[in-house]
Amino acid sequence: MLALLIGRILEVLHKRTAFYSLHQLNNAKLVPFAGYIMPIQYKGVIFEHNTVRSNVGVFDVSHMCQIIIEGDSAPDLVQKITTNDVEKLMDGDIQYSCMLNKKGGIIDDLLVYRISCNKYMLVVNASNAQKDFQWICSNNNYNLSISDITSERGLLAVQGPKALQLLQNLTPISLDSIPYYKFKIGRLADCEDVIISRTGYTGAGGFEIYMKQEYAEIIWKKIFSINQDIQPIGLAARDTLRLEMGYCLYGNDITEEITPVEAGLLWIVKRNTDFIGKSSIVKQIENGVTKKLVGFLLQEKGVPRQGYEILDINHQIIGRVTSGTISPSLNRPLGMGYVITEEASIGNNILIKIRNKTLKAIIVKRPFYEE
Repeated sequence: MLALLIGRILEVLHKRTAFYSLHQLNNAKLVPFAGYIMPIQYKGVIFEHNTVRSNVGVFDVSHMCQIIIEGDSAPDLVQKITTNDVEKLMDGDIQYSCMLNKKGGIIDDLLVYRISCNKYMLVVNASNAQKDFQWICSNNNYNLSISDITSERGLLAVQGPKALQLLQNLTPISLDSIPYYKFKIGRLADCEDVIISRTGYTGAGGFEIYMKQEYAEIIWKKIFSINQDIQPIGLAARDTLRLEMGYCLYGNDITEEITPVEAGLLWIVKRNTDFIGKSSIVKQIENGVTKKLVGFLLQEKGVPRQGYEILDINHQIIGRVTSGTISPSLNRPLGMGYVITEEASIGNNILIKIRNKTLKAIIVKRPFYEE
Protein backbone atom coordinates (compact mmCIF):
# COMPACT_ATOMS: atom_id res chain seq x y z
CA MET A 1 0.00 0.00 0.00
CA LEU A 2 2.82 2.41 0.91
CA ALA A 3 4.69 1.59 -2.30
CA LEU A 4 1.54 2.30 -4.32
CA LEU A 5 1.05 5.62 -2.54
CA ILE A 6 4.67 6.64 -3.15
CA GLY A 7 4.27 5.69 -6.82
CA ARG A 8 1.18 7.89 -7.13
CA ILE A 9 2.96 10.83 -5.49
CA LEU A 10 5.92 10.48 -7.88
CA GLU A 11 3.55 10.45 -10.85
CA VAL A 12 1.93 13.68 -9.69
CA LEU A 13 5.32 15.39 -9.20
CA HIS A 14 6.68 14.45 -12.64
CA LYS A 15 5.64 15.35 -16.16
CA ARG A 16 3.96 12.85 -18.46
CA THR A 17 4.57 12.42 -22.16
CA ALA A 18 1.75 12.24 -24.70
CA PHE A 19 2.11 8.43 -24.64
CA TYR A 20 1.68 7.97 -20.87
CA SER A 21 -1.74 6.26 -21.01
CA LEU A 22 -0.47 3.91 -23.72
CA HIS A 23 2.43 2.87 -21.50
CA GLN A 24 -0.06 2.05 -18.77
CA LEU A 25 -2.15 -0.02 -21.19
CA ASN A 26 0.98 -1.96 -22.14
CA ASN A 27 1.82 -2.67 -18.48
CA ALA A 28 5.07 -0.72 -18.55
CA LYS A 29 7.16 -0.36 -15.44
CA LEU A 30 7.10 3.41 -15.01
CA VAL A 31 9.80 5.30 -13.11
CA PRO A 32 10.84 8.93 -12.60
CA PHE A 33 13.48 9.95 -15.14
CA ALA A 34 14.77 13.47 -15.90
CA GLY A 35 11.61 15.10 -14.58
CA TYR A 36 9.24 12.71 -16.37
CA ILE A 37 7.49 9.45 -15.60
CA MET A 38 8.98 7.14 -18.25
CA PRO A 39 8.74 3.44 -19.14
CA ILE A 40 11.89 1.63 -18.01
CA GLN A 41 10.73 -1.73 -19.40
CA TYR A 42 7.68 -3.70 -20.57
CA LYS A 43 8.42 -7.42 -21.05
CA GLY A 44 12.02 -7.41 -19.84
CA VAL A 45 15.28 -5.75 -20.82
CA ILE A 46 16.87 -8.71 -22.62
CA PHE A 47 13.73 -9.47 -24.64
CA GLU A 48 13.36 -5.81 -25.61
CA HIS A 49 17.05 -5.43 -26.45
CA ASN A 50 17.04 -8.49 -28.72
CA THR A 51 13.80 -7.35 -30.36
CA VAL A 52 15.47 -4.12 -31.49
CA ARG A 53 18.59 -5.91 -32.72
CA SER A 54 16.61 -8.48 -34.75
CA ASN A 55 13.26 -6.89 -35.60
CA VAL A 56 11.80 -3.50 -34.63
CA GLY A 57 10.96 -1.71 -31.41
CA VAL A 58 9.33 1.60 -30.50
CA PHE A 59 10.69 3.90 -27.79
CA ASP A 60 8.94 6.91 -26.31
CA VAL A 61 11.71 9.51 -26.11
CA SER A 62 9.43 12.54 -25.84
CA HIS A 63 11.36 13.66 -22.77
CA MET A 64 14.22 14.78 -25.03
CA CYS A 65 14.17 18.58 -25.11
CA GLN A 66 13.45 20.29 -28.45
CA ILE A 67 14.61 23.91 -28.81
CA ILE A 68 13.85 26.06 -31.85
CA ILE A 69 16.22 28.89 -32.81
CA GLU A 70 14.81 31.18 -35.48
CA GLY A 71 15.93 34.39 -37.18
CA ASP A 72 18.34 35.73 -39.77
CA SER A 73 21.40 35.13 -37.58
CA ALA A 74 20.32 31.69 -36.34
CA PRO A 75 23.35 29.94 -37.90
CA ASP A 76 25.68 32.40 -36.17
CA LEU A 77 24.31 31.56 -32.72
CA VAL A 78 24.24 27.82 -33.40
CA GLN A 79 27.88 27.99 -34.53
CA LYS A 80 28.88 30.01 -31.49
CA ILE A 81 27.46 27.47 -29.04
CA THR A 82 28.26 24.18 -30.83
CA THR A 83 31.55 22.59 -31.85
CA ASN A 84 30.73 21.08 -35.24
CA ASP A 85 30.74 22.99 -38.54
CA VAL A 86 27.25 24.46 -38.90
CA GLU A 87 28.11 26.04 -42.24
CA LYS A 88 28.22 22.59 -43.83
CA LEU A 89 24.56 21.96 -43.05
CA MET A 90 21.92 22.15 -45.77
CA ASP A 91 18.14 22.04 -45.26
CA GLY A 92 17.24 18.53 -44.09
CA ASP A 93 20.67 17.85 -42.58
CA ILE A 94 21.37 16.74 -39.01
CA GLN A 95 24.60 17.09 -37.10
CA TYR A 96 25.83 15.46 -33.91
CA SER A 97 27.59 18.10 -31.84
CA CYS A 98 28.23 19.34 -28.33
CA MET A 99 28.08 22.57 -26.36
CA LEU A 100 31.08 23.54 -24.25
CA ASN A 101 31.72 25.89 -21.36
CA LYS A 102 34.65 28.29 -21.54
CA LYS A 103 36.98 25.69 -20.01
CA GLY A 104 36.09 23.18 -22.74
CA GLY A 105 33.86 21.03 -20.51
CA ILE A 106 30.84 19.43 -22.16
CA ILE A 107 27.61 21.21 -21.21
CA ASP A 108 25.70 18.70 -23.32
CA ASP A 109 25.83 16.60 -26.46
CA LEU A 110 23.01 17.20 -28.92
CA LEU A 111 21.58 16.94 -32.41
CA VAL A 112 21.36 20.03 -34.63
CA TYR A 113 18.60 20.01 -37.27
CA ARG A 114 18.67 22.59 -40.06
CA ILE A 115 15.03 23.16 -40.96
CA SER A 116 15.81 26.20 -43.12
CA CYS A 117 18.59 28.76 -43.48
CA ASN A 118 17.18 30.75 -40.56
CA LYS A 119 15.53 28.00 -38.49
CA TYR A 120 17.28 25.28 -36.47
CA MET A 121 16.10 22.69 -33.98
CA LEU A 122 18.43 21.55 -31.21
CA VAL A 123 17.56 18.27 -29.50
CA VAL A 124 19.24 18.07 -26.10
CA ASN A 125 19.20 15.69 -23.15
CA ALA A 126 16.16 15.89 -20.90
CA SER A 127 18.24 16.06 -17.74
CA ASN A 128 19.95 19.19 -19.09
CA ALA A 129 16.89 20.89 -20.59
CA GLN A 130 16.69 23.90 -18.29
CA LYS A 131 20.46 24.37 -18.09
CA ASP A 132 20.85 24.15 -21.87
CA PHE A 133 17.99 26.52 -22.60
CA GLN A 134 19.40 29.12 -20.23
CA TRP A 135 22.89 28.73 -21.72
CA ILE A 136 21.59 29.21 -25.25
CA CYS A 137 19.55 32.27 -24.26
CA SER A 138 22.50 33.79 -22.38
CA ASN A 139 24.53 33.70 -25.59
CA ASN A 140 21.78 35.13 -27.78
CA ASN A 141 23.27 38.47 -28.83
CA TYR A 142 21.46 38.29 -32.17
CA ASN A 143 17.86 39.14 -31.18
CA LEU A 144 16.73 35.65 -32.20
CA SER A 145 13.56 33.81 -31.24
CA ILE A 146 14.39 30.88 -28.96
CA SER A 147 11.63 28.56 -27.78
CA ASP A 148 11.36 25.23 -25.98
CA ILE A 149 8.63 23.30 -27.81
CA THR A 150 9.04 19.99 -25.94
CA SER A 151 5.66 20.17 -24.20
CA GLU A 152 3.91 20.60 -27.57
CA ARG A 153 5.51 17.55 -29.17
CA GLY A 154 5.75 13.78 -29.13
CA LEU A 155 8.88 11.88 -30.13
CA LEU A 156 9.15 8.18 -30.97
CA ALA A 157 12.29 6.25 -31.89
CA VAL A 158 11.39 3.37 -34.20
CA GLN A 159 14.54 1.26 -34.22
CA GLY A 160 15.70 -2.02 -35.68
CA PRO A 161 16.49 -3.63 -39.05
CA LYS A 162 12.80 -3.79 -39.98
CA ALA A 163 11.98 -0.20 -39.01
CA LEU A 164 12.07 1.13 -42.57
CA GLN A 165 9.81 -1.62 -43.88
CA LEU A 166 7.36 -0.97 -41.04
CA LEU A 167 7.17 2.81 -41.38
CA GLN A 168 7.01 2.76 -45.17
CA ASN A 169 3.45 1.43 -44.78
CA LEU A 170 2.47 4.74 -43.16
CA THR A 171 4.02 7.42 -45.37
CA PRO A 172 4.19 8.39 -49.05
CA ILE A 173 7.76 9.62 -48.47
CA SER A 174 10.36 7.20 -49.81
CA LEU A 175 12.23 6.32 -46.62
CA ASP A 176 15.01 4.69 -48.63
CA SER A 177 15.74 8.16 -50.03
CA ILE A 178 16.55 9.55 -46.56
CA PRO A 179 20.26 8.98 -45.84
CA TYR A 180 21.68 8.56 -42.35
CA TYR A 181 21.58 11.84 -40.41
CA LYS A 182 19.07 13.44 -42.79
CA PHE A 183 15.38 14.17 -42.32
CA LYS A 184 12.23 14.98 -44.25
CA ILE A 185 9.02 16.67 -43.16
CA GLY A 186 5.73 15.31 -44.42
CA ARG A 187 2.78 12.98 -43.82
CA LEU A 188 2.93 9.86 -41.68
CA ALA A 189 -0.10 7.89 -40.48
CA ASP A 190 -2.32 10.56 -42.10
CA CYS A 191 -0.75 13.21 -39.85
CA GLU A 192 0.94 16.26 -41.39
CA ASP A 193 4.17 18.11 -40.59
CA VAL A 194 5.87 15.06 -39.11
CA ILE A 195 9.66 15.10 -39.00
CA ILE A 196 11.03 11.72 -40.11
CA SER A 197 14.67 11.59 -39.07
CA ARG A 198 17.10 8.80 -39.93
CA THR A 199 18.80 8.81 -36.56
CA GLY A 200 18.87 6.76 -33.38
CA TYR A 201 20.76 5.83 -30.23
CA THR A 202 20.80 2.05 -30.67
CA GLY A 203 23.10 1.19 -33.57
CA ALA A 204 20.29 -0.97 -34.98
CA GLY A 205 19.14 1.47 -37.68
CA GLY A 206 15.78 3.15 -37.85
CA PHE A 207 14.12 6.51 -37.51
CA GLU A 208 13.07 9.10 -34.96
CA ILE A 209 9.62 10.58 -35.48
CA TYR A 210 8.80 14.11 -34.26
CA MET A 211 5.12 15.00 -34.19
CA LYS A 212 2.61 17.45 -32.79
CA GLN A 213 1.30 16.23 -29.45
CA GLU A 214 -2.24 15.84 -30.76
CA TYR A 215 -0.96 13.28 -33.30
CA ALA A 216 0.91 11.18 -30.75
CA GLU A 217 -1.72 8.58 -29.93
CA ILE A 218 -2.81 8.30 -33.58
CA ILE A 219 0.72 7.59 -34.78
CA TRP A 220 1.48 5.14 -31.96
CA LYS A 221 -1.69 3.14 -32.62
CA LYS A 222 -1.16 3.05 -36.40
CA ILE A 223 2.42 1.83 -35.97
CA PHE A 224 1.33 -0.97 -33.67
CA SER A 225 -1.60 -1.92 -35.87
CA ILE A 226 0.68 -3.00 -38.74
CA ASN A 227 1.67 -6.33 -37.20
CA GLN A 228 1.86 -8.09 -33.85
CA ASP A 229 5.65 -8.43 -33.83
CA ILE A 230 6.20 -4.75 -33.06
CA GLN A 231 7.13 -4.19 -29.43
CA PRO A 232 7.26 -1.14 -27.15
CA ILE A 233 10.74 -0.76 -25.68
CA GLY A 234 11.78 0.85 -22.41
CA LEU A 235 14.70 3.08 -21.51
CA ALA A 236 16.64 0.24 -19.85
CA ALA A 237 17.07 -1.52 -23.20
CA ARG A 238 17.94 1.81 -24.81
CA ASP A 239 20.86 1.99 -22.40
CA THR A 240 22.16 -1.52 -23.11
CA LEU A 241 21.80 -0.92 -26.85
CA ARG A 242 23.74 2.36 -26.77
CA LEU A 243 26.40 0.86 -24.53
CA GLU A 244 27.05 -2.01 -26.95
CA MET A 245 27.78 0.68 -29.55
CA GLY A 246 30.04 2.63 -27.21
CA TYR A 247 27.85 5.73 -27.39
CA CYS A 248 28.37 8.25 -24.60
CA LEU A 249 25.65 8.95 -22.04
CA TYR A 250 25.57 12.42 -20.52
CA GLY A 251 26.02 12.34 -16.77
CA ASN A 252 27.99 9.10 -16.98
CA ASP A 253 30.57 9.20 -19.77
CA ILE A 254 30.53 12.95 -20.43
CA THR A 255 29.99 15.86 -18.03
CA GLU A 256 31.04 19.49 -17.63
CA GLU A 257 34.28 18.20 -16.10
CA ILE A 258 35.10 16.22 -19.26
CA THR A 259 36.24 17.66 -22.61
CA PRO A 260 35.71 16.25 -26.12
CA VAL A 261 39.44 15.54 -26.32
CA GLU A 262 39.26 13.27 -23.27
CA ALA A 263 35.97 11.70 -24.40
CA GLY A 264 37.22 10.80 -27.89
CA LEU A 265 34.76 13.22 -29.49
CA LEU A 266 37.23 15.32 -31.48
CA TRP A 267 35.48 14.16 -34.65
CA ILE A 268 32.61 16.54 -33.81
CA VAL A 269 34.96 19.44 -33.03
CA LYS A 270 35.93 21.53 -36.06
CA ARG A 271 38.82 23.90 -35.43
CA ASN A 272 38.09 25.93 -38.56
CA THR A 273 35.06 27.38 -36.73
CA ASP A 274 34.71 29.66 -33.71
CA PHE A 275 32.83 28.32 -30.72
CA ILE A 276 32.77 28.83 -26.97
CA GLY A 277 35.56 26.83 -25.34
CA LYS A 278 37.70 26.57 -28.49
CA SER A 279 40.88 28.00 -26.97
CA SER A 280 40.82 25.44 -24.15
CA ILE A 281 40.32 22.59 -26.62
CA VAL A 282 43.19 23.77 -28.84
CA LYS A 283 45.49 23.84 -25.80
CA GLN A 284 44.50 20.29 -24.88
CA ILE A 285 45.12 19.07 -28.42
CA GLU A 286 48.56 20.70 -28.42
CA ASN A 287 49.58 19.65 -24.89
CA GLY A 288 47.79 16.31 -24.60
CA VAL A 289 45.41 15.09 -21.89
CA THR A 290 45.99 13.10 -18.71
CA LYS A 291 43.01 10.75 -19.13
CA LYS A 292 41.00 9.17 -21.94
CA LEU A 293 37.69 7.35 -22.30
CA VAL A 294 38.16 3.67 -23.14
CA GLY A 295 35.97 0.65 -23.70
CA PHE A 296 36.71 -2.66 -22.03
CA LEU A 297 35.52 -6.25 -21.99
CA LEU A 298 35.59 -8.23 -18.76
CA GLN A 299 37.24 -11.64 -19.01
CA GLU A 300 35.55 -12.93 -15.86
CA LYS A 301 31.99 -12.91 -14.55
CA GLY A 302 30.84 -9.65 -12.99
CA VAL A 303 28.93 -6.46 -13.74
CA PRO A 304 30.95 -3.24 -13.99
CA ARG A 305 29.07 -0.26 -12.57
CA GLN A 306 29.57 3.49 -12.63
CA GLY A 307 32.16 4.55 -10.07
CA TYR A 308 33.99 1.22 -9.80
CA GLU A 309 37.79 1.54 -9.71
CA ILE A 310 39.91 0.60 -12.72
CA LEU A 311 43.36 -0.75 -11.80
CA ASP A 312 46.51 -1.58 -13.73
CA ILE A 313 48.01 -5.07 -13.55
CA ASN A 314 49.98 -3.95 -10.49
CA HIS A 315 46.70 -3.11 -8.71
CA GLN A 316 47.30 0.66 -8.85
CA ILE A 317 44.22 2.84 -9.42
CA ILE A 318 44.30 4.29 -12.95
CA GLY A 319 40.68 5.38 -13.42
CA ARG A 320 37.00 4.70 -12.86
CA VAL A 321 34.13 3.05 -14.71
CA THR A 322 31.52 5.42 -16.14
CA SER A 323 29.08 2.90 -17.71
CA GLY A 324 28.77 -0.87 -17.64
CA THR A 325 26.41 -3.77 -18.26
CA ILE A 326 26.19 -7.39 -19.33
CA SER A 327 25.72 -7.21 -23.09
CA PRO A 328 22.61 -9.14 -24.19
CA SER A 329 24.02 -9.47 -27.73
CA LEU A 330 27.50 -10.66 -26.72
CA ASN A 331 26.48 -12.32 -23.46
CA ARG A 332 29.46 -10.89 -21.63
CA PRO A 333 30.17 -7.91 -19.36
CA LEU A 334 31.51 -4.71 -20.88
CA GLY A 335 31.89 -1.08 -19.98
CA MET A 336 33.51 2.27 -20.48
CA GLY A 337 35.58 4.45 -18.21
CA TYR A 338 38.38 6.98 -17.97
CA VAL A 339 41.94 5.82 -17.41
CA ILE A 340 45.25 7.68 -17.37
CA THR A 341 46.51 8.24 -20.90
CA GLU A 342 49.51 5.95 -20.47
CA GLU A 343 47.18 3.00 -19.83
CA ALA A 344 44.59 3.76 -22.53
CA SER A 345 46.00 1.69 -25.41
CA ILE A 346 43.84 -0.87 -27.23
CA GLY A 347 44.79 -4.35 -26.02
CA ASN A 348 46.01 -3.17 -22.63
CA ASN A 349 45.19 -5.52 -19.75
CA ILE A 350 43.46 -3.90 -16.78
CA LEU A 351 41.52 -4.88 -13.68
CA ILE A 352 38.04 -3.80 -12.57
CA LYS A 353 37.44 -3.73 -8.83
CA ILE A 354 33.95 -5.07 -8.14
CA ARG A 355 33.22 -5.09 -4.42
CA ASN A 356 36.12 -7.01 -2.88
CA LYS A 357 37.25 -8.71 -6.09
CA THR A 358 39.51 -7.58 -8.92
CA LEU A 359 38.41 -8.97 -12.28
CA LYS A 360 40.53 -9.16 -15.41
CA ALA A 361 39.54 -6.99 -18.38
CA ILE A 362 41.03 -5.80 -21.64
CA ILE A 363 40.73 -2.43 -23.38
CA VAL A 364 39.08 -2.86 -26.79
CA LYS A 365 38.04 -0.73 -29.73
CA ARG A 366 34.45 0.48 -29.82
CA PRO A 367 31.77 -0.36 -30.89
CA PHE A 368 31.67 -3.56 -28.88
CA TYR A 369 28.93 -4.98 -31.10
CA GLU A 370 28.80 -5.06 -34.89
CA GLU A 371 26.27 -6.72 -37.17
